[in-house]
Amino acid sequence: MLGAWALLGAALALGCRGDTASLRRAADSAGRCTYSFTVPSPVEASCPDAGGGTELRAELAALTARLSRLESRDGGAGQRGAEAGARLEAAGGLNPQPGAWVPVAAERSRVGRGTAVPAAARWPRAAGPAWSRPRGRARGAALAPAHAAPGPAAAPRWDPQTLAYQELQSERTEVPASRLLEETALGRPGSEDSGCGELVWVGEPVVFGRAESIAGKYGVWMKDPEPVPPFTRETTWRVDVVGTEVRQLLQYEAAEQLAQGYPAKVHILPQPLESTGAVVYRGGLFFQPRRSRAVARYDLRGEAVTAEKEIPGAGFHGQYPYSWGGYTDIDLAVDETGLWVIYSTEKARGAIVLSKLDPETLEIRRTWETNIRKRGVANSFVICGTLYTVSSYSAPNATINFAYDTSTSSSRALSIPFENRFRYLSMVDYNPAERQLFAWDSFNMVTYPIRLSHA
Repeated sequence: MLGAWALLGAALALGCRGDTASLRRAADSAGRCTYSFTVPSPVEASCPDAGGGTELRAELAALTARLSRLESRDGGAGQRGAEAGARLEAAGGLNPQPGAWVPVAAERSRVGRGTAVPAAARWPRAAGPAWSRPRGRARGAALAPAHAAPGPAAAPRWDPQTLAYQELQSERTEVPASRLLEETALGRPGSEDSGCGELVWVGEPVVFGRAESIAGKYGVWMKDPEPVPPFTRETTWRVDVVGTEVRQLLQYEAAEQLAQGYPAKVHILPQPLESTGAVVYRGGLFFQPRRSRAVARYDLRGEAVTAEKEIPGAGFHGQYPYSWGGYTDIDLAVDETGLWVIYSTEKARGAIVLSKLDPETLEIRRTWETNIRKRGVANSFVICGTLYTVSSYSAPNATINFAYDTSTSSSRALSIPFENRFRYLSMVDYNPAERQLFAWDSFNMVTYPIRLSHA
């Protein structure tokens, strides 16, 4: 407010150059402060031409209205305005004596453009709180209205940085709705919340990388939720499975490296794997060797197979695959409770059978037979001991359609939206450390944020 009042006085003096200027402060009928400036003039002709004077008066009227609005927002502005007027009068209007306090705009008008203004004469910065100081423009920010352009004989524009009062700017940031859902009190995906619950929401897929060759139309990629040194939770693994002799396991130091397409190392497996059912867990790659009903463990540090076991009666090489095919008869999974294998048998007549495995010996600890037909679903995964299935591998708006709870040995129908963005889902696995689903969708390696209920 101080700068605005002083500059208004400067404009008056430039418009009508009288010897002195006086300021009168009074309250109007509405209780607002009214300030009157009086500039003595012998004759009207001593002011600039009529056109310039009209423009100046119009500008001063606009400034007066603006000052009134500012004063209504700042309770202490009236007092500061009165003090400003008194200091101006004490300094002899706008012709101050040496050593008098001078606003920088008035000083510039006296010494002219391009002249250095003494530091002692510069306007001190306002010492208000940080939020009241001007900031750079943000997208969607509401800015203060532009000041009226001066006429040919009007006062020069002032520097807005000298204003002691700054209008607040509204800043708007666009946030995707999916992120708001993730940041609710139920916890963000990937948080350290270790509590189990039922799956209630699956978010939109996020693409981390893309396979460039035809060998990567179908594949599997994963991180170890319980890694062993020298590997970390950021170490990422990938297998492209289109081909008859699939032996290459690609190792990346982080998912960002996977997105760039440059592996840190390529492991050559001692025997080819079949399909997209592999997982990485506790320093080992667990996979189904080609054309067998067995499960094998490949030690990632020792680079050798350390265990291999047959799954009794399990279908293989196209007997009981998921609906998309791909020899997905045996599918491995990891959750908060350990290692699982998903398959079917002739005895189960094509229904999904779920077994818990010992990760060191691959011995079966316990088995559950569900009433969900394996060929009738596109894929499945396990969260907190519950098996979940995906309805379609190609429909853009698929669903999580069934759940089988091993704690109660019961199944139930679901309808949780699940997006197949690229229309060919060949792998879905749950990572309990990151609380996300990892998936392979027609050349694309994607993740899905999820939400669990906590009863």
